[in-house]
Amino acid sequence: MLTRLLLLASAWLLICSHAQALTPAQARAIAAGETDDRIAALNAAAATGERGLAPFVQALLDDAVKLTPEQVLVMDADGNVKDAITSKPAQLPETAEDVVNNNRMRGALQQALAALKLFSPDVAQRREAVASLGKDALDESQLPLLDKALAAETDAALKAKLGILRAGLVVASPDRAKRLAAAQQLADASDPAVKSLLIDRIAVEPDAEVKAALNSALAALDRHLAWGERLGLIFSGISLGSILLLVALGLAITYGLMGVINMAHGELMMVGAYATYVVQNLFRHYLPGAFDWYVVAAIPASFLAAALVGAILERSVIRWLYGRPLETLLATWGISLVLMQFVRSTFGAQNVPVENPAWLSGGVSVLSNLVLPFNRIAIIAFAFLVLGGVAAMIARTRLGLFVRGVTQNRRMAACMGVNTARIDTYAFALGAGIAGLAGCALSQVGNVGPDLGQSYIVDSFMVVVLGGVGQLAGTVIAALGLGVLNKLLEGVAGAVLAKIMVLVFIVVFIQKRPQGLFAMKGRSAEA
Repeated sequence: MLTRLLLLASAWLLICSHAQALTPAQARAIAAGETDDRIAALNAAAATGERGLAPFVQALLDDAVKLTPEQVLVMDADGNVKDAITSKPAQLPETAEDVVNNNRMRGALQQALAALKLFSPDVAQRREAVASLGKDALDESQLPLLDKALAAETDAALKAKLGILRAGLVVASPDRAKRLAAAQQLADASDPAVKSLLIDRIAVEPDAEVKAALNSALAALDRHLAWGERLGLIFSGISLGSILLLVALGLAITYGLMGVINMAHGELMMVGAYATYVVQNLFRHYLPGAFDWYVVAAIPASFLAAALVGAILERSVIRWLYGRPLETLLATWGISLVLMQFVRSTFGAQNVPVENPAWLSGGVSVLSNLVLPFNRIAIIAFAFLVLGGVAAMIARTRLGLFVRGVTQNRRMAACMGVNTARIDTYAFALGAGIAGLAGCALSQVGNVGPDLGQSYIVDSFMVVVLGGVGQLAGTVIAALGLGVLNKLLEGVAGAVLAKIMVLVFIVVFIQKRPQGLFAMKGRSAEA
């Protein structure tokens, strides 16, 4: 409703400045007849800014226009009938006919409505109108409207975009000079839609000089778009790296600090993802008005659920296997199978839907061919918040001091009165809880199913080993580095070969530097 009111206000400003009144003949020509004739009449009225055109076009889109032999009538939302030209109340005769708009006519009406916004005093509305017109196929009948908008536009960026729109129309003109000027102007374009236009024109252009100008414009456009593609690859790599960082942080504690090869780490992520799914459903049923904030409640729920499962595993199985890596690996692998089957039995074997809240939907447009999704941006920020919390806890809390003491010298820590068994449980539960947070984050960008953890467990081990056992700084650099490297290689060699190449790189690197990027500092009495 607000948008419609703003549109009507814009149309009224247009009327007051240089528009003429919409005549009965024009209204009837737009509402009745062949589609081509109706569109021509619509474009002619839009080009001259006829008074009353915007509300009349909106009424046509709302299927609220009726025709009689003498009048064109409009019905409002309350069922009141008015004359389309004078807005005076009128009677609706039984012989009145409905105006039928096919898809082509509706598209033309929507274009005309968007075009009238080009004269709005609100720059945001004009920007929206230019973006809307850029998505549609325009024709030369709309050139007068674009010329008038171009002459009236005061915003430099919008003026440039309008110029590109106009050039896209003129480039097909029968006048060679106009085509040449339009081709030279299109060299400044950065819209991916212009690329297909240039390719099509190059294929049919008869003049050699114009064709050379079109080829030059296409090369310039490719250079502009290449920056968006490069930045998109880097962002995708950082996004993947942040996910790997979240996954590997928990593993950096259970494997890097405690030396436990936990093959069930991926399933602890899965527990966090399903906890998010459960919280989402609870909000949908009991707090539908606050559904957009279910993620805020899901974050602690996923941490606690995974931490509880981790604590149970450590107290019941893993505590008896410290110092026996092969048995630990086999036991945790068996636990992973049990957890997957438990989820299949509880929630089903199919993936479950987890919806993004409204504030995580959509994205921010940085370049014409680069949109950064809000959910990916949120995960990057979330990963570094979790990293900061873990680093602060390890470095500045009593639990962190005990964890570091037990890791470096278990016997000496026990002699100093540290309950090493309890610290093992706390540390393992912490690593499991962080895995649950990773599962909560992953639920916002991918499918949630029983096999969720299997896709990341190998990559997370590679991150921890490459970064250096027990080194959080190494985990960060390795995660982001592998994420960006993987995306860069995918663009060259494909997803499968990229994975193989990354694995080969890590194997070679570890051969040369077994301690990883950052070696553990200090000495252990048990070394």
